[in-house]
Amino acid sequence: MSHGRRAVSPYDTASSTSVAQWAVSGLAGHLAYQIFSVDPALEGPASEQEPISVLEHYARAVWVDAPLDGEISSGIRAKGEGISSEGVRRLVERVHAALDQQRTGLEEVHGDWVVFMPQTGWALSPDDFLVTRMVELAVHMDDLAVSVGLSVPELPGVALDPVVALLTGLAIRRHGRAALLRALTRAERAPAAINVF
Repeated sequence: MSHGRRAVSPYDTASSTSVAQWAVSGLAGHLAYQIFSVDPALEGPASEQEPISVLEHYARAVWVDAPLDGEISSGIRAKGEGISSEGVRRLVERVHAALDQQRTGLEEVHGDWVVFMPQTGWALSPDDFLVTRMVELAVHMDDLAVSVGLSVPELPGVALDPVVALLTGLAIRRHGRAALLRALTRAERAPAAINVF
């Protein structure tokens, strides 16, 4: 297992993870939240706000650069813990139920729908909102798999391609085009990191 960590059981929810200050239970709850957050966002009335771009969403998001021990990060971890507090079996049941509902519910969302995000105070298009959920799912599926010693899930292109495109745009915005190009093609003069989170 990477990171020099011992493999832990997926049911050993008190164990720490590959992500600093997270327990497995909280990370699992945070991962599930990305799915649970879709229904309320798309079931309420469409926002009358003008949606911002997804790149602007991340530029404004205060959690991106929040310290790990700060109030925002602590609150996110606590919310994940609360979501998973009924145990693994119940969490899995809730995730499956939400996904079943979304398979039909998402087909009813109109292209001009606008999703208001009360936790941020701004709105996104449905596609952009869903891509933000996909980014969270892709990143934290990897975190959770590594944390419990499981193989990292292989995401299909239809799920991974929008995530990679968004992360590429965010990397360019934060580090510049030259840094990204060099990181992908010229290791000898690449920056040390082009992470976006």
